[in-house]
Amino acid sequence: MTDADLSDFQQVAFTDDGKTRNTFRLGHGPAVIVMAEFPGISPQVFDFARRVARMGCTAVVPHLYGNPGRDPSPEAHGLPAALANIASQVGPVCVSREFVVLATGRTSPVVHWLRALAAHEHERCGGPGVGAVGMCFTGGFALAMAVDDRLVAPVLSQPGLPLGFTRSQRCSIDVSPADLDRIKKRCADGLSVMGLRFRGDRRSPAERFEFLRGQLGDAFIAIELDDAAANPDGTLSPHSVLTEHLIDQPGEPTYVALHQVLDFLRARLIS
Repeated sequence: MTDADLSDFQQVAFTDDGKTRNTFRLGHGPAVIVMAEFPGISPQVFDFARRVARMGCTAVVPHLYGNPGRDPSPEAHGLPAALANIASQVGPVCVSREFVVLATGRTSPVVHWLRALAAHEHERCGGPGVGAVGMCFTGGFALAMAVDDRLVAPVLSQPGLPLGFTRSQRCSIDVSPADLDRIKKRCADGLSVMGLRFRGDRRSPAERFEFLRGQLGDAFIAIELDDAAANPDGTLSPHSVLTEHLIDQPGEPTYVALHQVLDFLRARLIS
């Protein structure tokens, strides 16, 4: 791919508790917060947001890190530029107090801003609630946002935090015990949580989904795909179900998974 043309998106700044970030908005109808994987909002993430908008929702893509619209693949800008782009993000993100990368049992502080954004978009867009789709680095953010009753459709695509260097990190997700207790209560009252990953993905390990099954029970809808279902043209090993490793053709397992996500959002926000 090449860098994304973002002319169809409206750029809107949102401020909460003194922190201002840009958001990219497209569409009409109930809001879905679409959060990018590392190292930033790639063209594929924007394409996913366009699908959300086409189904009758407002896609809201917050700029949390990186260069919006930049294609991170080596094919787009060359290997040295791709590595430099990643390196330029690793340091600031890992040392930022807003993101919990390694610790277990903690919710990233940036989630408070995301919850405020979701509340703002619900008031603005209306509907029964808000959806949230987190990918990789932001996968757990979508779950942590669900402490708010307005978040009615959380989707965790290959949730990658905390980084899985130890068993305790793999058998957890970046949500505090208090927040998780609140989410479990909501699940007992009818909330469903969808998760997606490739079975061989060590960046979003199997133990994390087992943990979520144990915590959320039948409310956790797990979609786990064979690695062979991933787009072989992806730069890295199978990981990004909805973006880099999507094979956008009817009948392909990743295409089916994509439409399961869209149906999940549609059923809770539109139907």
